Amino acid sequence: MRDWKKTALPLAVLFFAALGGLGLIASAPKVENVVPERIFPAVGVIEGHTRDVPLWVRSQGAVAPRTESALVPEVSGPVIWVSPSLASGGFFKEGEVLLRIDAQDYEAAVARARAEVARAEGEDEHAQAELRRQKGLARSNATSPSHLSNARRAARVRAAALDSARVALEQARRDLQRTTLTAPFEGRVREEHVDMGQFVARGTPVATLYATDFAEIRLPIADRQLAFLDLPEFSSETNAFEGPEVILRTSFAGREHEWRGTVVRTEGEIDARSRMVHVVAQVEDPYGRAAAQEPKGSVKRPPLAVGLFVRAQIAGSVAKGVIAIPRSAIRNDQRILIVDGENRLRERQVEIIRIDQEEVLIRTQLGEGERICTSPLQVAVEGMQVQPILAQAEPSS
Repeated sequence: MRDWKKTALPLAVLFFAALGGLGLIASAPKVENVVPERIFPAVGVIEGHTRDVPLWVRSQGAVAPRTESALVPEVSGPVIWVSPSLASGGFFKEGEVLLRIDAQDYEAAVARARAEVARAEGEDEHAQAELRRQKGLARSNATSPSHLSNARRAARVRAAALDSARVALEQARRDLQRTTLTAPFEGRVREEHVDMGQFVARGTPVATLYATDFAEIRLPIADRQLAFLDLPEFSSETNAFEGPEVILRTSFAGREHEWRGTVVRTEGEIDARSRMVHVVAQVEDPYGRAAAQEPKGSVKRPPLAVGLFVRAQIAGSVAKGVIAIPRSAIRNDQRILIVDGENRLRERQVEIIRIDQEEVLIRTQLGEGERICTSPLQVAVEGMQVQPILAQAEPSS
C-alpha cells in the first residue's frame, strides 16, 4: 500500500504538470510575421534658388588723418603766449594763432634794416649824381676817362648795396611775422611739447597737428579678393579714381557704430611680407558730420577718431545667377550632393564663385524636384535613397 502511494503521487504531479503545460500552449497568442519598414538616412536639403548677390570684401584697419604736419618755428626765441587750443586733443581753426614768440629782437632787426635802406638810398643818390656830373664833364672833355669809369663803378656798387639792404629789410619783416605761428588748416592737436617762457629754436618741432576734414583708413586686401572689387590699376590715373563704397563699423562705449566712406586710391606696391594690396578709404568730416546729422533723441555717435580700429566692408561687384549654400555642402573641392525627385543622391560638379566664411556661392543647373544636400555625409553612394528634410531657409549672404 505504501509502495503504491510512493509511485502514484509523483505520477499525479507529472500528469497535472503536463496537463498545465498543454493548457498554456493551447492558450498562447499566435505570433504574426511583420516585414520591418526600411529606414533611410535623413539628410538636410535646401531648394537652390538662383539670385543676384552683391559681393562684399571684408578688411580691417586703423583710422589715420589724411593730412598731418609738425608745427615748426622758423625763428628762435622765448615763448610769450600759447593758445588754449594748443594742447593735446585741442581743436583749432585754419589761420588761428597758436603760438607767439618774443618779437622785440626781430622788431629791432626791422628797424636796423630800415635804417640801412635809408643809408643805402642816400649813397645811391650821391653815386648817381656823381655819375651824371662825370658824364657831363666827359662830353666837354673836362675830365679823364678814368674818373668817369670810377663814377660808373661806384654807382653800380651803391645800387647793389641798396638792393641788398632792401632784401635784408624784407627778410627782417618776414622773421618778425614768423614770431606768430598760425594753424595751416582746420584740425586737431595730436601732441604738443612747448610752454610759456620756453626758448624754442628755429627748425625744432613744438607740436604735431592733423587735419579733421577727412579721415583715412588703410585696408589690406588679399590678392584673391581683388577680383570682386572695381579698383584702379597701379597707374597715374589713380588720383582721379573714386572707388566703391566702404562701410566701417566698430564697438565704442558698449555700442556698435557705423560710418560710410569711399575708396579713393590704392597704394603703389604690394606688401612684400603679406602679399596684400592696400587700399585707402576716406571718410569726410569724421568729427563734425555725425553731431550735425544725428536726429534728436538718438544715441550720439562718437567721432571717427584717429587711432580707432574699425572693421570694413567694401562694396564689390554683383554675382548674377548664383546659389548660396553652406560650406558644409561642398565635397571634394568643387562637388555637391543633389537629392533628385526620387529622393536619391547624385553627385554633381559645380562652379564655385566665392567662399566667404561659412557661405559658398556656386553656379549650377538644377532640374525639377532637385534639391541640394547640406548634411556632411561620411559615406555617400551614387543613387542611395535618403529621407530629405527641408531646411527653414537658405543661408543669408
